[in-house]
Amino acid sequence: MRYTHTLLAVLAMSVAAQAQDLGSLLDTIGVQRTDGDFNGFISPMTNPVFFEDPRNLTEARIIFANQNVPGALGGGNAQLYAMQLRAALTEDLSFIATKDGFIVSDNPLINDGWADLSAGLKYNLYEDYEYQEILSAGVTYEIPLGSGQALQGNGDGEFHVFLTGGKELLPGMHLLAATGFRLPVDNRAESTSMYLSTHLDQQIGETGFYVFTEANYYHWLAAGKALPLPVEGGDLFNLGSSGVSDNNIITGAIGVKYKLTDTSELGFAWEAPLTGRQDILASRATVDLILRY
Repeated sequence: MRYTHTLLAVLAMSVAAQAQDLGSLLDTIGVQRTDGDFNGFISPMTNPVFFEDPRNLTEARIIFANQNVPGALGGGNAQLYAMQLRAALTEDLSFIATKDGFIVSDNPLINDGWADLSAGLKYNLYEDYEYQEILSAGVTYEIPLGSGQALQGNGDGEFHVFLTGGKELLPGMHLLAATGFRLPVDNRAESTSMYLSTHLDQQIGETGFYVFTEANYYHWLAAGKALPLPVEGGDLFNLGSSGVSDNNIITGAIGVKYKLTDTSELGFAWEAPLTGRQDILASRATVDLILRY
């Protein structure tokens, strides 16, 4: 037992030393620490590529999502293994890398392969520490470097412009909301859409546990011309389908998060469509682990 305790102590010291070295490296290259004045908030989980936390963060967010595909589209599931990165460059400006990873699927229409890459900037427009209010805007560009067999890599890329905000409504209760537009460079290869996402959470007493609910509204403004289909790919795919103009989908989610520390979160969310239209989402379970600096 003594040797076990010694080994654990050595491992803990090693992890702490590595974290300190990483922190020193981030300081050296000018990356700032996460603003701690909004530590009561937690990050949203659904619509993970586009529902951006309004805070100025330096973090790594590890994501696993298991999405069940409707039987009409072959059934099965598609899994995403990804890691988002964010880096606070100034008090108001941050770099965000919001999409990457690898897709594993047993659906006959989606094969295994790499996801596209998205990155951009987020800028804080307004914040009030006393009233716990914050508003930010940003833009990302999705680079079509993913695998075609995984329904990635199509078109000439896609811009995402967004507005995101948050407010503490009551002690331990927080509201987040974001809206944005997905604007493909080649609107024949990919569809044009917008979304509205909301998140409401409540901390459980003085513990690190939170329960939350989220909702996402997706509206397709213009169809592409790549595929003669009446369905689109939701938040992870852009199929460029020709029969989706004016389509609408609403999804709802419930979940729980646990703050391991002030700089780390572990969360689970379960999401399903609330509308008759599903497209490629029958349901989705998402797990994320956030490590902040």
